[in-house]
Amino acid sequence: MAKTKNVYVCQECGYESPRWLGKCPGCNEWSTFVEEIVAKKASIQSKTNIKLNPVILEDIGIDKEERILTGAGELDRVLGGGIVKGSLVLVGGDPGIGKSTLLLQMCEYIGEKGSKILYASGEESIRQIKMRADRLGVATKNLLLISETNIDLIEGVISSSKPDLVIIDSIQTVFREEITSAPGSVSQVREATSSLMRISKDQNISIVIVGHVTKEGSLAGPRVLEHMVDTVLYFEGERHAAYRILRAVKNRFGSTNEIGVFEMQDKGLAEVKNPSELMLAGRPFNVSGSVVTCSMEGTRPMLVEVQALVSFTNFGMPRRTATGIDYNRVVLLMAVLEKRVGMQLISYDSYVNLAGGIKITEPAIDLGVIAAIASSFKDQAIDPHMVVFGEIGLTGEIRGISMAEKRVIESAKLGFKSCVIPKANLRGMKKVDGIKVYGVENVSEALQIILR
Repeated sequence: MAKTKNVYVCQECGYESPRWLGKCPGCNEWSTFVEEIVAKKASIQSKTNIKLNPVILEDIGIDKEERILTGAGELDRVLGGGIVKGSLVLVGGDPGIGKSTLLLQMCEYIGEKGSKILYASGEESIRQIKMRADRLGVATKNLLLISETNIDLIEGVISSSKPDLVIIDSIQTVFREEITSAPGSVSQVREATSSLMRISKDQNISIVIVGHVTKEGSLAGPRVLEHMVDTVLYFEGERHAAYRILRAVKNRFGSTNEIGVFEMQDKGLAEVKNPSELMLAGRPFNVSGSVVTCSMEGTRPMLVEVQALVSFTNFGMPRRTATGIDYNRVVLLMAVLEKRVGMQLISYDSYVNLAGGIKITEPAIDLGVIAAIASSFKDQAIDPHMVVFGEIGLTGEIRGISMAEKRVIESAKLGFKSCVIPKANLRGMKKVDGIKVYGVENVSEALQIILR
């Protein structure tokens, strides 16, 4: 007979404790422990007569994985070429950001190619899904809909209908009756995902699960599931903004550096195939404090505008603000300007922003940040047809970066005439028609070219 016991489970990271704790030792969050009743199976003596035969690595044959194309080039790019058959994919993001919309649009393309899809929703009725499908123009006959939250019933439908793709929206609403905790708790989410993973691997069915992320932590976030699934995709962007970025943070079948850019429209999410034009739309010309830099997102170069505003203040403590870039990095770069260039910013408020709502952590945009700050401080406009990029060290040197040639080619495609890059990247770089490339070694030399 199975016995029951009470444990306290952190709803943020899944850490279990026999007693209640105010602060979780696993994730250092406060007041996240909830009491749950779990079944403790009776101990069974291990059977020593069962033997496992290991297989030599060279004897294992592998075939190229079969993938299901989604019809959205940006989504296929992030997935590494489509959804792998028999894989488990987690799509996370804030409520209302467009996860269900993207998956329903994906169903139209996959269904029209002859694959059978099962869409299990625990948040909406099938009538509500039908209304949303009509708005998005989804009318495939190979899409099966159920509104159910019991994982046992969902497993039965999967076994009987034998679909090629299953979508669970969302995993926080699914529960198993044997577990007494509420739907959305760590125990329920972990058990439901484990069942879906077993179905995916045993029956070679691709399964996509949706996970919500809430700031309050009342529901178990996708962090609990990342070790269980094959691929983790996150939607980024403001809910009320038009643009969304889909980023892979884990992918066993592809790169984790690729991103996909979408625009929310009346008919659903539309692909943005050239994000550089999107980020530079509405860029001001001949205005101080604005410069274009280039960042790499996976294998894709992306041009973004760096804006800076430096204004005098009478207060003793100047204000520093950074949007879309690490605040500490901006403070470090301003210290380099003061020490290595002699630009006294101690009495000036400084605001740095990456236009377009994108967030970049790559150090290659350091030179763009310094150029924008210096331009605003001197109130001198930078040539609007110039692109600058490079990593800056504490001694003011400009260090080489990766894939500089791709960045220059992308700049030339969009009509830029000059480019300031680290001198170390000039070696071995092929000449790019239509654009003049300047190689610089330090910040002072770079500013002489940029602000001349």
